[in-house]
Amino acid sequence: MSDNFIQFHRAWIGKEEEQEVLATLRSGWLTTGERTRKFEAEFARYAGARYAVGLNSCTAGLFLSLKACGIGAGDEVITTPMTFTATANVILHLGAKPVFVDIHPDDLNINAAKIEEAITPKTRALMPVHFRGVPCDMDAILAIAEKHNLVVVEDAAHAIESVYKDRKIGSIGDATCFSFYPNKNITTGEGGMVTTNDEKVAAKIRMLSNHGLSRDASLRYTPLGQPIYEVIEPGYKFNMFDMQAAIGLHQLRKIETFWKRRKEITYKYNKAFEELPQVTVLPDVNEGKNAYHVYVLLINREKCTLDRDRLLAALKEAGIGVSVHYRALHLHKYYKETFGFAPEDFPIATDISERTFSLPLYPRLTDAEVERVIEKVANILRTYSK
Repeated sequence: MSDNFIQFHRAWIGKEEEQEVLATLRSGWLTTGERTRKFEAEFARYAGARYAVGLNSCTAGLFLSLKACGIGAGDEVITTPMTFTATANVILHLGAKPVFVDIHPDDLNINAAKIEEAITPKTRALMPVHFRGVPCDMDAILAIAEKHNLVVVEDAAHAIESVYKDRKIGSIGDATCFSFYPNKNITTGEGGMVTTNDEKVAAKIRMLSNHGLSRDASLRYTPLGQPIYEVIEPGYKFNMFDMQAAIGLHQLRKIETFWKRRKEITYKYNKAFEELPQVTVLPDVNEGKNAYHVYVLLINREKCTLDRDRLLAALKEAGIGVSVHYRALHLHKYYKETFGFAPEDFPIATDISERTFSLPLYPRLTDAEVERVIEKVANILRTYSK
């Protein structure tokens, strides 16, 4: 890779994380233990939730949250097609059916006004996805859930810092799932967290994440632990371990510094790209706090001779790392063939899928790199202007 290529994302790992990982290695205790519990406690406080359970991924969190809330075979879960495949995959792995609702064009989140149209006698849960870190319309979603006796499991992979009105994301639904994948706002390499205010949900997620055992290793092998355990039910191997938590503890303490830098970059991008008729800048419609997870632009096809895919190729050729968030799930082979979805079923998501592209947005971007991204995008768009 060229030294001049601006990667789509680079994690920011400092000396504090390195020293904590080294201390973990030297301790001889690498799996779920003291550091994991400390990270869980600090994350719960940050999210404003009573409980937090560390896991090996946000995907595991979504799966276990639905399972702990009683979702299973034959049930239906309403969510958005404009998301990463993990959101819908976990529904399928439970034997349930994902039911998509089209998105709102302003924030690209699920359109809460259309949710009730999709509810059937089999509907058991709502899974809003806070796309880009902009919170969904949670008041409307919670009202629908209460009216129809539905569980609310939030996919907050993009939304660690987000606040809905005056409520922290992580403290609102029955369970909220966060991601610490390398390109997320804080990282543990791989990893995830579930927050909840329900003690029984937290306990079940914790038990299921460790093979369904009554005690994890830290409660069996330590001097005060009990070596005998019970298998409560067949579980999974989804637990977070101390090597991950060692990184997460220090990432969490830097979260506001990281957020402020991403916000600063976002505002620079907005100011520059709002002047270009070839793209649409998405409005910051949140009444609370946006996590600024990814920076998305929409190409205006009537103003540009390049389609989105050719634009991506041109940007990569110019040394700019790019991505797509997202190609809607109903357009993918599996979902089309399994459920018979057609592009016109969710027209707004289909339109956005063909126009969206994402630019680098992370704290390690230098001012010079930000200016180079702006310059390259602007030059390409002006060159191919209609």
